[in-house]
Amino acid sequence: MTIAGVREKCKAALARIPRDLLILAVLLLSCTASFGLGYLTGQSAGQGSGVSIIPSPLVSTTSDGTVVASRSGSKYYFPWCSGAGRISDANKVWFPSEDAARAQGYALASNCK
Repeated sequence: MTIAGVREKCKAALARIPRDLLILAVLLLSCTASFGLGYLTGQSAGQGSGVSIIPSPLVSTTSDGTVVASRSGSKYYFPWCSGAGRISDANKVWFPSEDAARAQGYALASNCK
């Protein structure tokens, strides 16, 4: 079999496959290859993103604080307030004092005294 013969066989095989399916296959393969190469590059560099998160000493995720707030909210509550009970445990942020909560940008909820 010659190179020209193989080329003709490939052309005939590709002609039987719908064009949309070929485009989809090429896109899928190129995306997969790009992701794989990027992942391998990050692995070989042996470095993280360069961003480090330093926890604040004024914030705790355990219930050892005086006031509680939601990670995505702007109000803080005392543990006995009804609003504190509506915050899911995964989103609770505890502060040792009202001043610490205010320093992080939270305000006392109007329905919590």
